[in-house]
Amino acid sequence: MELGLDKQHLIALAHYRMPFGKYKGRYLVNLPEPYLVWFNQKGFPTRRLGEMLRSMHEIKVNGLETLILKIQKEFPVNKP
Repeated sequence: MELGLDKQHLIALAHYRMPFGKYKGRYLVNLPEPYLVWFNQKGFPTRRLGEMLRSMHEIKVNGLETLILKIQKEFPVNKP
């Protein structure tokens, strides 16, 4: 399966936080896998959030969370 993820998308994904709900403020990589599986079954939200959750679901299902954690460390967010 080809994910088609580029470098900038992976960096953005590594730093994307859940904007609402019980897990508001958590990095998507820190969401429980069953939560992402639920979204996969019920349908992902539209737009960027849905794209990010779908990508994170694929990453977690394939056991690649360490890749995202490494990206978080190597490419920190620059805040003004």
